[in-house]
Amino acid sequence: MHNQVITLAREFGSGGRLIGKRLSELLQIPFYDREVIVEAARKTGLSEDYISEAEQKKSHFIYNLSFSPENLPLSDQVFLAQAEVIRAAAQQGPCVIVGRCADDILREYPGRVSVFIHAPLEQRVRRAREVYHVEAADVKSDVLRRDKQRAAYYNYFTNARWGQLKNYDMALDSSVGIEQAAQLICQLVKFRGDRN
Repeated sequence: MHNQVITLAREFGSGGRLIGKRLSELLQIPFYDREVIVEAARKTGLSEDYISEAEQKKSHFIYNLSFSPENLPLSDQVFLAQAEVIRAAAQQGPCVIVGRCADDILREYPGRVSVFIHAPLEQRVRRAREVYHVEAADVKSDVLRRDKQRAAYYNYFTNARWGQLKNYDMALDSSVGIEQAAQLICQLVKFRGDRN
């Protein structure tokens, strides 16, 4: 395998993290998800909880007008710290990176393979309950709210639109199953590696 970095963007509850973990096992390469948060927390001195919360939100435009580049809003500082961690991971060698706008951060990276994971809403609601233990009274609304947050964050920090298919090398419906989804991505990675 060449120095390929696989980035997975995903709808909430689609199993993207599980697929990414399985993919890293199949390819025997490092996996980054919460690890990006841990490293960004170390770099910024902020708590992991704060970084997790900040990555679900975008800065408000009005606040950006009042800050100089040296004194960015904390959510922008969090994004920049995570971007630095993501670039460093890609430079270290092949890996799988889940979320955190990695597909856009590494857009110019020659070995990037980007995938958007989606699934039918009913399946995502079921997974949110069973796997992620979401306890909201209305799980469906919670799943949709989290997707909306992800889209707003991604759209704010990138020059692209979250989930827009032309931004990804592959869009994959995870209702095929975690193992099958990981195998399909492996095939794409192999194909892309053979072409280079």
